[in-house]
Amino acid sequence: MNRRRRTVRVLLPLLLPLLLLVAGCVSMPASGPVVGTGSSSAVSAESGGVPAIDARAPQEGQSAPEVVRGFLDAMQAWPRELTTAKQYLTADARAAWNPEGMVTYLEAQPPQGTSSSRVSLRLSGADRIDGRGSFEGRLSEYESILQFSLTTEDGQLRITNPPTDLVVPQSWFEARYAQLALYFLDPGGEILVPEPVFVADDEKLASTLIAGLLDGPVDNRVARSQIPDGLGLELSVPVTDEGTATIELSGEPMALTPSENAQMLSQLAWTLRQDPDIEAFTLSVGGQRIRLADGEDRIPVESGARLDPTGYQSSSLLYGLRDGLLVSGTPGSLDPVVGPLGSTDLGARSVGVDLRGERAAEVSADGTEVFSAPVRGDDEPVTTVLEGATDLAAPAYDHRGRLWLVDRTPQGAVVRWVRGERGRVLDVPGISGQRVKRFLVSRDGSRLIAVVRRARLDEVRVARLRQDPRGGVVAATQARPLSLQEPSGRIIDIAWRTTTTIAVLHRLTPTSAKVSTIGVDGSPTGLGGITTTLGGAVALAGSPEPTEVVYAVTGSGLIDLSVAVRGPQVLDEGITYVGYVG
Repeated sequence: MNRRRRTVRVLLPLLLPLLLLVAGCVSMPASGPVVGTGSSSAVSAESGGVPAIDARAPQEGQSAPEVVRGFLDAMQAWPRELTTAKQYLTADARAAWNPEGMVTYLEAQPPQGTSSSRVSLRLSGADRIDGRGSFEGRLSEYESILQFSLTTEDGQLRITNPPTDLVVPQSWFEARYAQLALYFLDPGGEILVPEPVFVADDEKLASTLIAGLLDGPVDNRVARSQIPDGLGLELSVPVTDEGTATIELSGEPMALTPSENAQMLSQLAWTLRQDPDIEAFTLSVGGQRIRLADGEDRIPVESGARLDPTGYQSSSLLYGLRDGLLVSGTPGSLDPVVGPLGSTDLGARSVGVDLRGERAAEVSADGTEVFSAPVRGDDEPVTTVLEGATDLAAPAYDHRGRLWLVDRTPQGAVVRWVRGERGRVLDVPGISGQRVKRFLVSRDGSRLIAVVRRARLDEVRVARLRQDPRGGVVAATQARPLSLQEPSGRIIDIAWRTTTTIAVLHRLTPTSAKVSTIGVDGSPTGLGGITTTLGGAVALAGSPEPTEVVYAVTGSGLIDLSVAVRGPQVLDEGITYVGYVG
């Protein structure tokens, strides 16, 4: 008996054209692929729970624009196959064409050609996903114009220069692909680092995820893999009716320490748990079964908690400032902490708390100093971490207890980290020296995200943080802007939504704002998207832990953005700042 696939769907809801396809019986338009019925033979695990699409083969006597249109339609075959699309190509092009990446588009203008040998096609809203499923961003206006050359072969017009990527409508893509993550390790091996990828939501989902892990991370100075090099996937990753995935890798069995073995299995567990059909997995390398320390060879996908990318045993409480004192708890019950910051009013304007809720750092009212003290206990006095700054943004902590600070000087932002007696200024190209309003650091220490003020439109930029094997930060990559689908001028705040998405608070008018969600890779919706308009919001409070609520902060309370009917939860009088750890 086949398991019934519970579809992994974390993108936008299906658009109207796809809903019409599902509702119809058999669609046979003048052009375009043939969409199968909703019967069990057409909507199956193999097709990912969406209607199968049979591509149309070329018809005799088609004009050049008709050949190009037919080729584009044939690329929408589902389950995916390229045989039909290749029939629109010349023999030489057919033999060489092996698209790896994908271009998605909102609309495509009808193919235009002034002769039978050249046809052009303009795409709008086109984005590119590379061969491993990583989002690369919006195509330029020039890149969005596809130029096709055709020649006559066996009496029929055929394409000589197909695009290097599959080219498909965004609505088709959203119905069939999910944005998940491949889990690697930070260079120090202490925490998992998620790398978002788009994968086809079909019966090959587990195989695709494991193949992605075997490819390794893009930059080993940002994240590394404990899965040894030189291993290959044997055919596929079957999943039994009981929910056990069987991973068989070719290559030489490796000698790993118990710690290294646990790291490797944690990578696999966190990656595979995204498939709701999988409850556990087995792993064999070169025919040798890998086992846990207790001899068990069936590894639950819920294992690997100590490498949780949101921080092992991180606090789920809210922390804030009330009448100058550090408070913690839930929205309706924020009480002073028992440490010195809960009894000493330092006149702070913002605060950051480490992941376990053990230490806090407060920025002074004028933004020139940072104070630090334990959250609980009075055995250590308040110490000054930094003084003589200009205008410090709200601080942030990563999993190593590094305190991240951004000083907004007249010459632009200065980024630094501090840990105990150690610290340094870090040059982050594209963020350092810019007008930074707000910043975030991922709990795994691999990403720094900042709101950069521009003349007309603010930008959200992300840089990757490179570390040495001991976990020391050594450099940062060039920050790149994340594409906001509906730029609205000024950005008020940003907050974590999950480990791979952030919520963005845009100002619409002086009295209204909008919250949207984007992926840390710049993908338009990311995971668990939020899109809503509300009034009176001045900040966000969010966490990368997906079970924790993202709040919009107003002058009088917090608005839970996860519920349909939103009414502010009243905060105690005197609350001036609120947020999660990190």
